[in-house]
Amino acid sequence: MKPHKRRQETEAVRGGTDLCKKNGPLSTPIYQTSTFEVTDSDEQVRATNTDRFYTRYGNPTHTVAESSVAELEGADGALLFASGMSAITTSILALLKSGDHIVAQRDIYGGTTKFFSQWLPKLGIETTLVDTTEYDQHERAIRTNTRLLYLESPTNPTLRVVDLRKTAALAKRCNLITLIDSTFATPINQRPLEFGIDLVMHSGTKYFGGHSDLICGIVAGRRDLIQKIHETRTTLGGTMDPHAAWLLLRGMKTLAVRVQRQNENALRVAQFLAQHSKVRRVHYPFVEGHPQRALAMEQMAGGGGVLSFEVDGSGEDARHLAESLHLFTLAPSVGGVDSLVTIPVLTSHAMISAEQRQKMGVTEQLIRLSVGIESAEDLIADLEQGLAMVNPARQHAEVG
Repeated sequence: MKPHKRRQETEAVRGGTDLCKKNGPLSTPIYQTSTFEVTDSDEQVRATNTDRFYTRYGNPTHTVAESSVAELEGADGALLFASGMSAITTSILALLKSGDHIVAQRDIYGGTTKFFSQWLPKLGIETTLVDTTEYDQHERAIRTNTRLLYLESPTNPTLRVVDLRKTAALAKRCNLITLIDSTFATPINQRPLEFGIDLVMHSGTKYFGGHSDLICGIVAGRRDLIQKIHETRTTLGGTMDPHAAWLLLRGMKTLAVRVQRQNENALRVAQFLAQHSKVRRVHYPFVEGHPQRALAMEQMAGGGGVLSFEVDGSGEDARHLAESLHLFTLAPSVGGVDSLVTIPVLTSHAMISAEQRQKMGVTEQLIRLSVGIESAEDLIADLEQGLAMVNPARQHAEVG
């Protein structure tokens, strides 16, 4: 009989654990220890490259979580980090050296933009930013010293979608490593490695954890690249705490059901906003009229739980609206079971210049919503009462 391949919903719950029947704990233990005892010096040497030497190198709780992530992504291996930014910075420092060059799309998280523009130049690494969906620009920007193509899809906060097959093929032709931030998609909605991407990164703080109670970064991908990143993580020290890794495992068990509900809720909220007279523009990949809807539906199982929209008014109107909501809590971050609202120019993209934000389409009127698992009807009612306080009015919203 042909072996049965388990689906992602099952991998989210059971992935990374030993399924052999045994007497033991159902929940993965927390190895809350910094170091591990050995019986003699020879064993000490043998243990150095295992998860039972020193927790900065690895930890059994980490190993289960990393194995589960790797299974979800279809990767050779995965690594946990103390934060999403630690995952990004450590991976790039592991793979590049002084004199190397990066091509990165313009629409990326503000902290990543700051790292590329303010920190990497100090180390002799240059970055060229290109328009996210203009693939000719990607190709023209590649130099003889280009080593990395950096992507994000869907993008934060305007939800643009990158053609993964096209960018992966370009990178292969030019012998580049591809690294994508897939935080907004999650492996439930999108598996970039299946399209030829080399490394996929997540802020595990968001959907993987799912309850806004931990900070985590994740990188998964090819074995040789993961090994290089592991060596650098050990040196730089951005390893996750074992208790936080256990919280991550607990959150991952409900990842599939949470994301499915958030996909449904976000689409309904986006459809409501797209018809509202006081909304100028809606950004959500699966809503009718989005310029990349066909591509999104081809390479994603769902549109995700994040959307953004522009109020037909001033930046002050956007702030008043965000502050007037009750079910959408005014707070940064995304991906938790609770719905959140934020103004990107004040949070995720506050650390980059106004000129850069303008090129990305991040305006003062732009509001980002992280849609949780509450009732969609209640969330829409909350938005309706908030929008009633916005004065200007239009006939209908634009999408995309």
